[in-house]
Amino acid sequence: MTDRRELADFLRRRREVHRPSDVGLPDGLRRRTPGLRREEVASLAGVSTDHYTRLEQARGSAPSESVLSAIARALQCDLDERDHLFYLAGMTPPPRRAGNYVRPGLIALARRLTDIPVVICTDTGEIAWLNPLATTLLPPLPEGPGRGRNLMWRWFTQPDRRPAPREDWDRMSASHVMDLRATYARRAGDSDITSLVHDLLAASEEFRGLWERHQVGVRRADLKTFIHPEVGPVAVRCEVLLTEEADVKLLAYFPAEGTDAAEKLELLRVIGTQRLTSADSSPTEGR
Repeated sequence: MTDRRELADFLRRRREVHRPSDVGLPDGLRRRTPGLRREEVASLAGVSTDHYTRLEQARGSAPSESVLSAIARALQCDLDERDHLFYLAGMTPPPRRAGNYVRPGLIALARRLTDIPVVICTDTGEIAWLNPLATTLLPPLPEGPGRGRNLMWRWFTQPDRRPAPREDWDRMSASHVMDLRATYARRAGDSDITSLVHDLLAASEEFRGLWERHQVGVRRADLKTFIHPEVGPVAVRCEVLLTEEADVKLLAYFPAEGTDAAEKLELLRVIGTQRLTSADSSPTEGR
């Protein structure tokens, strides 16, 4: 059974201890309440403001496991706090491997890398966190739970939206599948990886053909080009940093040497800052 009152109290108190700068947002000028606004937590978690507000008001439908994980991540809960959140919602916490949980220390490290795009994702390709520059460089991600935030799923089920030159597709597709093959073997039987592979086999003929090759290769570095609608191609060198559990990884995109990527990334950083400032100046207040 969900303890709605205790869940609402815990969410509110966790929200109030964070400043916007703690989660990579500008502090703004007009804040009548301490900590983050409700709509900011909802945005960070990828859920609707209405759904999150109802949780804090001890009403509405019970949250799903994916929503709880996303909210715990947005509020920078450690594993004990995350488990407590699940217990209050009447659910069994996920196993104590990283999964969708990202340690606050890893996010704190990522936030220091302000001049390059940084993405933190799971070993199945689920995006858990992006810094502002990565948000500006990559295609928009949908809100809410589902496969829309999974890099593998988006790549193979939405090929017309791939942010890469057509001549790179074959190489990148093969690299994606080889990396996922290694994860599938290492975590054999885990429901999240099993269901993802099963659904990709059903949804993508390209994925199915590559999967049948049974080629394996853990991706630790890569060279790739992003096609951005405003600045054009951005060539980057991707370094993959694995956590101790090896099921959460940090992708750092450095400008490729001998290209104009550094100048384009700086331009995108300015564009992203302007958008955040414009959004923060909105008259809507979180209560």
